[in-house]
Amino acid sequence: MIAVGLMSGTSLDGIDAALLQIVPRGIGYEVRLLDFATVEFEEALRERLLALLPPNAGSVAEVAALHRELGTCFARAARTVAGEMMVDYAASHGQTVWHDGERSVTLQIGDPFAVRDELLATVCFDFRSADCAAGGSGAPLVPYVDALLLGSDDETRVAVNIGGIANITVIPRASRDVRAFDSGPGNMLIDAFVRERSGGRRRFDEDGALALRGRVDEAALRALLDDPYYGQAPPKSTGRERFGAQYLRANDRLLRDLSLEDGAATLTALTARSLADAIRAHAPGGARVLVSGGGAHNTAVMRGLAERLEGFRVERSETMNVQGDAKEALAFAVLGYETLRGRAANVPQATGASRRTVLGAIAPYELRRLFEVMEAECAV
Repeated sequence: MIAVGLMSGTSLDGIDAALLQIVPRGIGYEVRLLDFATVEFEEALRERLLALLPPNAGSVAEVAALHRELGTCFARAARTVAGEMMVDYAASHGQTVWHDGERSVTLQIGDPFAVRDELLATVCFDFRSADCAAGGSGAPLVPYVDALLLGSDDETRVAVNIGGIANITVIPRASRDVRAFDSGPGNMLIDAFVRERSGGRRRFDEDGALALRGRVDEAALRALLDDPYYGQAPPKSTGRERFGAQYLRANDRLLRDLSLEDGAATLTALTARSLADAIRAHAPGGARVLVSGGGAHNTAVMRGLAERLEGFRVERSETMNVQGDAKEALAFAVLGYETLRGRAANVPQATGASRRTVLGAIAPYELRRLFEVMEAECAV
């Protein structure tokens, strides 16, 4: 089938849209990426989202208004990547506006019916709620797809995604019994610091250039690494509610005397070291570490990871023919196929759920035709 996967993450860069061909193969899938685009948010919309998200207290009225407006944005992104091609289904993660994994509470917005009506195709959405209903944190969900697409009979692999939050999936050799969790901040704190110190002139540290010119304040870094989250045993997940801009304000005494470059270097080291420590604690030496997400473009982060993971093979996910920027959008398209098949797709050991469960809801369009196509593909 031809599918569109849509994802907007904690970095608020915009909407990642992936067009792919997906064909069932045994218990897994053969996936071919046909096109990919990131459609950036207009600055006014991005500012409204930032005003809604923690530590700010948004209104129900603004959540409802943005749900509709974001739906239109997701629909445009879907059309941008699909062009004139007929799409069989789409899968939209939406935009997380609240996540409290410890209480099994999560909310994503972005009207899926706007996407359905633009593509004239069924849309799968609301992937996290089912896991929360089973007592899980609703995150991370991509590990299920990591195991399907990146598992190996010959070596242990660690899938790392560095978005606003960083997460890892450890895929043992010849096993789908994965371990996965959020390791802590990815780009989120770096972005917030750069944005604040530059007076909004910079939104992020492009290519890690600022951090590479700066010097890590080791005392500040040690204090930041004392945060109890890093010592918490998995399963665990986190987000802007813990590591948003308010985290910088709470730790202002550690960072206020640092230059822009030294602050960027210190927070970049926080991301790299917390990630590397998590990988060392849960994966055997020599494992192949495959990095995706925006952080894979940050030279300082990648260099820091490689330095802290001596004996591991640190590579970008493209070495396994998985385009790093498209990976999460692609993953939700795969999860959408599992929704349509009625197959459980959460990983309880990663989310803390009491059981495996089917994820997602459906905004239907000509379901009979869609199921006929799906059943024919699955029967081969």
